[in-house]
Amino acid sequence: MAALKRLRQETLEPLIVGHRGRVVKLMGDGFLVEFASVVDAVECAIAWQAERHASDDQRLRFRIGVNLGDIVVDEEDIHGDGVNLAARLESAAQPGAVCISAIVHDQVERRLEHRFADLGDRELKNIDRPTRIWQWAPEDQGAVAEPAAELGASEKPSLVILPFDNRSDDAEQGYFADGITEDLITEVSRIASLMVIARHSSFTYKNRSVAIAEVCRELAVRYVLEGSVRKAGGRVRITAQLVDGKSGGHLWAERYDRSLEDIFAVQDDVTEMIVQALKIELIGSAAEHKIAEQGPNPEAYDCILRGREQYRLFTRRSNQVARSLFEEASQIDPDYGEAYAGLAETYV
Repeated sequence: MAALKRLRQETLEPLIVGHRGRVVKLMGDGFLVEFASVVDAVECAIAWQAERHASDDQRLRFRIGVNLGDIVVDEEDIHGDGVNLAARLESAAQPGAVCISAIVHDQVERRLEHRFADLGDRELKNIDRPTRIWQWAPEDQGAVAEPAAELGASEKPSLVILPFDNRSDDAEQGYFADGITEDLITEVSRIASLMVIARHSSFTYKNRSVAIAEVCRELAVRYVLEGSVRKAGGRVRITAQLVDGKSGGHLWAERYDRSLEDIFAVQDDVTEMIVQALKIELIGSAAEHKIAEQGPNPEAYDCILRGREQYRLFTRRSNQVARSLFEEASQIDPDYGEAYAGLAETYV
């Protein structure tokens, strides 16, 4: 308690005042702080955590949640849904990290250099709807995007595969487009001579309208693959285009109209086209980089994609739904290893 009091007086309160904030009240080892500017709030939170991360004294570590919303002023105290959500965001943060709501991220994304990881939609206590959460953590800041002038400086060609748009009439078919994107990332990542951005980074651009040049600058990559998926009955149409982030020109574009039984052949075709467009010489036999000719049962594959979507919601109910979908996939195709891997994740 003495160390916390000293830290508060010598470091934290001056930091808050310096960012034009005020301490509304102290709650044991917690603080409720109000800012007139959301940018000031986020900058103060990150400066707070950065100072703790650099300190030799690691006994005191904090979680911070930042939200933007209306409040009710009651003399010296404040109340309201905005305050409640900030408290839940604080609980969701890792020690030493800052969690912010989607509305905060929208406000500060282009105004601050700090990078936030998209944690997806979470169920929070006493909040009646899923909440999109973004997190800043000091250990995640090493991979800051290089300036645009440095694009393509790496010896390996670099690529990000953006989440494919769901163009199906049924909005719930989004899981299928996400699954196609994930599997493409996995397959293309096997190419040793190509640097591919991981899924958790590429999916931060899902449902966002963003310029290709901006994506390349933020992720320090040269090439972007984007596309769309339209699923109807037993057929699927996939469009894909590869863009050079430096020139803005299209290297190639293709449309595939196939039955669902041919979906794995479509993935092979897209992978090969990327390789040809980037003029990459593969090492080893082509078979090492291709999906097996006889892919899993399409119905089992669909169960896997729906199961992945449910699993990543990280709730008790969605975990149960995911488990039943993975079990169904294993019954449809007993030799499909992905079904058992999914089951293992749900039990973990």
